[in-house]
This record gives sequence, C-alpha cells and structure tokens, in this order.
Amino acid sequence: MYYSWLDRWDKRRAQHGDIIKKIADFELGSELAFPEEKKVASIPEFCALADQAGADPTFFDEPDASAWDFEKDDGWVRFPSEIATEIKDNNLVCAKVTDSGSLNQALVVFHHWNASKRNRQLAQFFSRRGITVVEMALPYHLERHRPGSAYADYMLSPNLGRTIQSVRQAVLDGRKLIRYLKREGYEEISVLGMSLGSWVAGLVAAHDAAVSKAALFLTAGSLADMVWSGRATRAIRESLESTLDLADLNRAWAPMNLENYANRLARHELELQIVLAKRDTVVLPQLSKQFLEHLQNAGARPDVLELNCGHYSLAMPPNIVFAGLNLQRFLKGD
Repeated sequence: MYYSWLDRWDKRRAQHGDIIKKIADFELGSELAFPEEKKVASIPEFCALADQAGADPTFFDEPDASAWDFEKDDGWVRFPSEIATEIKDNNLVCAKVTDSGSLNQALVVFHHWNASKRNRQLAQFFSRRGITVVEMALPYHLERHRPGSAYADYMLSPNLGRTIQSVRQAVLDGRKLIRYLKREGYEEISVLGMSLGSWVAGLVAAHDAAVSKAALFLTAGSLADMVWSGRATRAIRESLESTLDLADLNRAWAPMNLENYANRLARHELELQIVLAKRDTVVLPQLSKQFLEHLQNAGARPDVLELNCGHYSLAMPPNIVFAGLNLQRFLKGD
C-alpha cells in the first residue's frame, strides 16, 4: 500500500510539471551546437557533425585564454559564461557558496531540470561537516532564466543543437568554476549531479582531472534514451518523433551520452557514486542499469545505492536520509 501511494505521489508531481510544458517545433540548430561548422539542413548532416564532436577530445574543454573575471560577493560567485547566447541573463553564471570554513573539500552541485530554488538543507548539512558547497545555476535556470519562459525550455528541447549548446555551456561553466575553486586553494573537488544535472556532472568529471569524486543521482548514460522514454519529457518526444527516430536522436546527441565516456569515468583517480530509484518513470531503471554495465565493463567500480522509490519521491524521507548519509560517507571517505 505504501508503494502504491508513493507511485501516485510521483505521478501527481509529474503531472504538475506537465501543465507548464509546451510542444515546440523540431529544429536542427546545428549553428548553435557546432558554431565553427557550416550550417546544415538535414538530420544525416547534423549527425555527421555530432560524430565529429563526439570524437573530438577538446569539445568540452574550457578555452585556455578565458578571462579571469570572477566576482565574489557575500556568499556568491559570479562570472561570464564560456558560451554567449542571445539571452543576456543566461550569459552570467551565478553560484551560491555555503562556506565550511575549510579548504579541504568543495562540492559543486548541478541541480535537476526546471529547479526553482537551490537546496539550502543540503548545503548546510555538508558545510557543517567541513565541505564547502557551491551550487551553480544551470543554463536558463534560476538567475539565468529566459525572460517570459515558464520553465527551462531552452536547456532541454526538440531543438537538437540548442540542447547540445546548453549542456556544453553547463559543462564549460562548471569547469571554469572548478578552476576558480582550485585557485582559491581547495584541495579536493567533488561534483554532485541530480537527474539532468547528473549528465552535466558526469561530463565534467569525465573531462576534468581536478574532479576526484563524482556522485550521480537519478542518472543514466544516453540522454536521448531518457528523453524518448521518460515521463517528464513526453512533450519533447512528441515534437521529435514525427521527424526522426530514436536511433537518429542517439547519434545526434552522442556528444552528451555518458556511456561514450565510460573509459574516462573509469580512470583510477576518480571515485564514482551512483544513486538509482527502482520505481523511476523519468530516468527508467533499465537505462541506469545499462549505464552501470558500461562503467563496469570499462573497469569502474562505482558505489551504487538503489532505493525503492520514484524520481521525485527520492526527496522524501526516508529515501533522502539514506541518500544523504550515503553521500556523506562517500565524500568523507568513511
């Protein structure tokens, strides 16, 4: 009976989110994803560019000549994004810092899609335990939201190129923030990603040797598979499926597929934690298990916690307590 109630609660949460989501037009947007390449007009041409990007080890590299123009003010760090978009507010990155008073460890947090606020309880919990928490706003979220938009429709959308641009922007911004934290003197940098934020955290960890621990909550490997099958992204699939199939989408979004970076995530210097929800209808459990198989086949031995809850009910006790204590143990090395 309890789990039936839990499933209904998750369903109501999902339905509440559906109210504001709109079906948008499909667009290639290759000039957004691959600005240095010639604009293309067909799915096969787009996929060819995605193949090139996926094979390019520098695609998620922060430019060497990026300006050192951080502003630190009363618990906030602000800096220009590495990618300039047409939305002015999106081009200034805002990160909330909850200082622990120690330079031993900093935890960079990447929130879920359509987050409306930061997680104050999480930040206070870990800062009291000697870990400084830095919560960065993802593109088109919080202080970076697009004026007039009801949700972060530019972060994840049926515009193939804009979605790649947004995820790439988040990764480059995250790497720039980590560089700032290292210069501030933090000895150990960890990342935590939740749902869509787990893709950002995973890509950051895969490409940045400064990250020593990565905790990925409610994650999988293929973003395309998640969008195609997930409860929260039905509107995006409805926009896509009249134009392309799942195989096309997987190829088009291959640069964001964490399975393609399993060898990087399995590097000896990186510790991984994966938290899954067995009743998840947003990131289906079979997709998470498939990602775990890729990691294990690459030699990774992640710390895995499976909770008998849904995507949204992870935030409810006792599930959030189990997840929080497990994360504390992972970060502290207990």
